Amino acid sequence: MPHKRLVFILLYDSGHFMLSRNFRLQRVGDINWLTRHYNFKNISHSIDELIVLDVTRKNRNIVIFAEMLKKLVNHVFVPIGAGGGIHSVESAALLLQSGADKLVINSILHTDSTVINELSKTFGNQCIVTSIDFKRPNGGECVIYYNKGQEAADISLKEAVRKAVDSGSGEIMINSIEKDGTGNGYDLRAVDSIECSVEVPLIISGGAGNVRHLIEGLQTKGVDAVATANLFNFVGNGLPLARSEMISNRLDLAKWDPEEFEVLQSLGA
Repeated sequence: MPHKRLVFILLYDSGHFMLSRNFRLQRVGDINWLTRHYNFKNISHSIDELIVLDVTRKNRNIVIFAEMLKKLVNHVFVPIGAGGGIHSVESAALLLQSGADKLVINSILHTDSTVINELSKTFGNQCIVTSIDFKRPNGGECVIYYNKGQEAADISLKEAVRKAVDSGSGEIMINSIEKDGTGNGYDLRAVDSIECSVEVPLIISGGAGNVRHLIEGLQTKGVDAVATANLFNFVGNGLPLARSEMISNRLDLAKWDPEEFEVLQSLGA
């Protein structure tokens, strides 16, 4: 049985990494800031995957994003998912050639899902992660949004997940816009609303503010991985400490020997 996973998300916008709250972005720093404030050696011991998303609102340039990705992979020794602006096999190939191991797609699920099928046939469905953003107006049913949370889709969360899997996605990530950046915990009700429609791994995102939220997420039936994009709550040794506490709570995360890990890092250098 696959291990549970801890995923860290970086949001990129026009050369800078961002904090997000309800999809409203605040600039934090560039890649130099990131490497100064995050010990990527420790992070590689602490997370199972890194996801980097280009959330640029204006003049998005996937070539520039790919160049940044090439620099980032030199610091990180974990699988990397990358997304933002993927609309064709060619744009997807550029990110994979720049160091990404997985492709994260979002809007094309609603605008042209045939592209997902093309990506799956070309690169394999294990390479395709579909991210689904949602709001819960007045605490009611989930409403799906795309195009950076600006457009609503006339489809339920359960139907969106089913469509993504049928289109060729090998993994699903659901993300609460209302919980995003609040640090108040995940919308675990959303997992219940999907019921048993997911035969592929499920990542939940949006709302993690401390390790207790991560633990609660992974203890939820049907959840395979938890993700956080909170740059400040887990800065410094935050991620290593979080993983240690998660393992002490008997969560089935992978355990690594630091010495063996360093040998592997040196071989990959």
